[in-house]
Amino acid sequence: MKLAWGLIGCGDIARKRVAPALRDLMECDLVAVSRGRGELAESFAREFGAKKWYSNWRELLQDDEIDAVYVATPVDLHAAPTIAAAEAGKHVLCEKPLALTVGECDQMLAACRANNVKLGVAYYRHFYPVVGRIKEVIESGEIGTPVMAQINAFEWFNPASDHSRAWLLDRRRAGGGPMFDFGCHRIEVLTNIFGPISEVKAMTANVLFAREVEDTATALFQFERGPCGVLTVTHAAHEPQDTLRIFGSQGSIHVPVLNEGTLRVVSTQDERIESHPPAANWHAPLIQDFVAAVFDDREPTVNGETGRSVAMIEERIYDLPSNQFSQGD
Repeated sequence: MKLAWGLIGCGDIARKRVAPALRDLMECDLVAVSRGRGELAESFAREFGAKKWYSNWRELLQDDEIDAVYVATPVDLHAAPTIAAAEAGKHVLCEKPLALTVGECDQMLAACRANNVKLGVAYYRHFYPVVGRIKEVIESGEIGTPVMAQINAFEWFNPASDHSRAWLLDRRRAGGGPMFDFGCHRIEVLTNIFGPISEVKAMTANVLFAREVEDTATALFQFERGPCGVLTVTHAAHEPQDTLRIFGSQGSIHVPVLNEGTLRVVSTQDERIESHPPAANWHAPLIQDFVAAVFDDREPTVNGETGRSVAMIEERIYDLPSNQFSQGD
């Protein structure tokens, strides 16, 4: 049994990981794609084996052969196709972050509930084996009581105005800078490990670049379970960083590159290095879980509520009212 997919948006992330996963996974059938320029939609469809292509995503949603859609557009275009897909009776897996605002998230959730379709969000790091192993180590008590978590996510990003990802510097399209774009992934990782966040303090700044969105930001968290956390992101540092460190009362956990999965555990009794690499296609486990959720009639592991909870933290970081990026502005 296969789930028939339509892909809305054929940009960078779709080409690198989403379309290959929808094409290659045995439980998926990539039926159709949509892109604003019809000739590019056709070439993308042919490249990844989809038999149909559309220049308008609303036409794709009218295709009765499609069971589910993957929304891979820029974030300002997540809400409208998700709501329309739900109203067309199609399940939705949406790129991260789920929407520009909590208000948009609520509209998307309500539409999916009203039409009895599943809503998932692409926080694929939830399925990283190293994250699962970290939770096991903490639960075992090996490092004692967790006290502090620290994440650095640094990615040099200074695109030309004609770059395909230059929209990420447009506040109304992107919502924010690196904290909104890839900081959201790390917020999901931290809440996956430690649970809900009770308090947030943050600073956003333009240290190097004069642009609408920040180039550097730091957020301080306190989790309901007690530990504190620090998340630092930047587009302006030359050295890339993808670190996660957790310090406990009797030891610590160190991940030098989260996307690679090497783990060093230090305790009063032991010090060792483990390897828990992610899947070759990081999106594949996420999509497999979503398909299983549809067939088993359960919630996706990373569902719309997950996306909404991250959006709430982002709003507190940016100290924005929920209607800051309301549709139609």
